[in-house]
Amino acid sequence: MTEASGPLPEYTEIRDEDRFDIAPLREYLRGRLPGAEGPIELMQFRTGSSNLTFLLRAGGNEWVVRRPPRGPVAPSANDMNREFRILSRLWQAFYPAPRALFLCDDPSVIGAPFYVMERRKGVVVTLRQPFAPALQGHSPSTYRQMAEAFIDTLADLHAVDYNAIGLAGFGRPEGFLQRQITGWMGRWEKAKTQEVALMKTLADWFVEHQPPPQPPVILHNDFYLHNVMFDAEFPGRIVAVLDWEMASLGDPMIDLGTALNYWRNADDTPELLDLSEGYPHTAMTPGMLRREEMAQRYAMRTGRDISRFPYYLALAYWKYATVVEQLYLRYHRGQTTEPRFANYKKYAPVLAREAAKVAAPLGFRG
Repeated sequence: MTEASGPLPEYTEIRDEDRFDIAPLREYLRGRLPGAEGPIELMQFRTGSSNLTFLLRAGGNEWVVRRPPRGPVAPSANDMNREFRILSRLWQAFYPAPRALFLCDDPSVIGAPFYVMERRKGVVVTLRQPFAPALQGHSPSTYRQMAEAFIDTLADLHAVDYNAIGLAGFGRPEGFLQRQITGWMGRWEKAKTQEVALMKTLADWFVEHQPPPQPPVILHNDFYLHNVMFDAEFPGRIVAVLDWEMASLGDPMIDLGTALNYWRNADDTPELLDLSEGYPHTAMTPGMLRREEMAQRYAMRTGRDISRFPYYLALAYWKYATVVEQLYLRYHRGQTTEPRFANYKKYAPVLAREAAKVAAPLGFRG
């Protein structure tokens, strides 16, 4: 895609491989949503690489429907019950979390469990695409405010008292980091379409060099620029945080590492910048803070010790290598026809090397 062609639309007709009969859905929604007694309309949001997200219109109202993708999936990554549970409660203490309204665990309705949540309106920074028109042409100070809002929102999520909103049993913070490492290595072994020797070497090093955990918080576990929605009128304000499918409880440094492994600096290596396929938004936009400045702002806002942040940044690059390999596997198997997934094969080795580079000053020898 070229700059001249502009960003893709927010949603489109449902892709052929994701279609389902909407008659059972219409029957199910009758009496549950206002306006659902009459015709309903479904469109598919283009963003998102894992769970499928649809715009639901009925009686002049709009909602969002979320369901797992078709074909074999990792259950822990596509658990509708889990995503519904956190979003049905978190909105009480954290405004950017859309409120989940109800869950349907009967797969006969649309072919899989799903839930319905409120629709938030704003602007999303689409991965590997130019800024939407509402985010173009602003001053460096506005883009700085976007960066600040992003990291401040993560800090605010980590300040939520999860006990007070009934989420004390949402995760198992004890041993969370160990389970992350072993779990993600298992996912790599199941998803890999190529051998990347660094993946195993890094996993062993991460296990042997685990930092002491900080007090647990609610983790989004996939908090990055493309999973937040900005106010179209005031881009320095975030109106929603999306894609909660991997949320849990654990060390806040894991979330900080995840968030900033996606954040690009202008002087990052060309192969790392290439992951953005021409649109490394945080690296090419005047006013955006650097990765190091973002980490320091988080530390100032939360008062947390971030001295071991490089460990968590390296860990996040390593996990991201598995994510892109999982997505490429779906394309490789023919589970999706989304053409952008075809390029994902080349990314896992790049991310493994970046993880090794970040971990090297901490003693890693690959």
